[in-house]
Amino acid sequence: MDTTLDPTVNPQTPGRAGGTPEADPSAVRRAAWAGLIGTTLEQYDFVIYGTASALIFNTLFFPNISPAAGILASFSAYAVGFLARPLGGLFFSRYGERLGRKWVLVATLMLMGGATLGIGLLPTYSQVGLLAPALLVACRFFQGFGAGAEQSGGATLLTETAQIGRRGRLAALVMTGAALGTALGAVAWIAAQLLPEEQLMSWGWRLVFISSLLVTVAAFVIRRKLTESPVFQELKEQHQVPKTPVKEIFANGKKPLFIVMFMTIGISAQSYTYQVFMASYLKNDVHVDPTFIPKVLLVGAICGGIAAYGFGRLSDRVGRKPVYISIVIALIILPVPTFLALNTGSHLLITMAMIVGFILACQGAVGVTMSYFPEIFGSRYRYAGVTLGREFASIFGGGVAPLICAALVTAFSGSWIPVAVYMIVMAVTVLIASAMAPETRDRDLTLAANATDREVTAA
Repeated sequence: MDTTLDPTVNPQTPGRAGGTPEADPSAVRRAAWAGLIGTTLEQYDFVIYGTASALIFNTLFFPNISPAAGILASFSAYAVGFLARPLGGLFFSRYGERLGRKWVLVATLMLMGGATLGIGLLPTYSQVGLLAPALLVACRFFQGFGAGAEQSGGATLLTETAQIGRRGRLAALVMTGAALGTALGAVAWIAAQLLPEEQLMSWGWRLVFISSLLVTVAAFVIRRKLTESPVFQELKEQHQVPKTPVKEIFANGKKPLFIVMFMTIGISAQSYTYQVFMASYLKNDVHVDPTFIPKVLLVGAICGGIAAYGFGRLSDRVGRKPVYISIVIALIILPVPTFLALNTGSHLLITMAMIVGFILACQGAVGVTMSYFPEIFGSRYRYAGVTLGREFASIFGGGVAPLICAALVTAFSGSWIPVAVYMIVMAVTVLIASAMAPETRDRDLTLAANATDREVTAA
């Protein structure tokens, strides 16, 4: 191991007297597993819903409108989950700062798992009429409400628990978990599509959602054994836990909050364009075999999960900012060749394009932010800052991206060019925000000041 990154010898880390406190190795392992499997469940829930929105929900819940309008309606219901995320973030961030990271992560886990199970038990439009899409939207709302503090909570816990020099790779496991959730969701849909069409539409799709119960139980068992991060324990011992963390953010942390938001919006838009919209585009516009779509999502997710850890590790070596900006520049260039590859109809070229999209947009860039964003905020409201910054951004990014892309394709008679332009513009906004962000690698996480504060960046 590189001893220059060992907290026992790094001059930036004077131990508990003035630097980030160290965690027990067993606590680090439990935190890693908790972050991995919790985000697996969150992404599994979102991916199986997004895939269902692209493939079958327009028929099951919005059958009395045109296919194009049905897709728009399905993606609109999908967007409700993202609208609920900042509300969940506001609610849970208060308790994440006051009670600790652990119990919030347990609560969000149960809420997400319960909502996904509920979707699998819903009646369809043919059974209860308009009540069916109304119930679907309600379940989607609670699914998003629980997810509002999930990734941010896992990222904060892991970043605060990891040793200096290893935060990037450990926190990136959150996105490796997200990739695993995408892969499991793809496997679930691959299995469901082996059923005859009639059985898939009657009960096969329900099994996909009910299967989330298995992941929920496994994640609950692991998270119950979590210990709080050393940083939070030290704040609690020193009676520095804030009573109103959200108020403190808007009083002292507006700059890092807005930097995080604008670094997230465009990446989130590109990420969910690849994960959700592309499935609909491949089926309805490129006319590929629908059974091929989950398979390509599976391959992309596996590659993306590996890339997330790799980029996190790289950010530990060369810094968060240069790695993140390099990925964003690639995402500005990527949309046009991606659509050129998709429209060939070649399974090989489609798979290659989707792999690159998953590596860069879905897991790679976000994997770097899992340590980057917690390091930007001061210790008193780190959980709340990361949660609110990411989740408010999700409304304007991933929440509406599939809807905007579907609307653009419909409005421009099937042309992919407006979608590519939209993706490029989103990536450019991220590049601008990233240029304003400070470098945070190996920062002392016990500091109350933000990394954006002048006296900190000048030190």
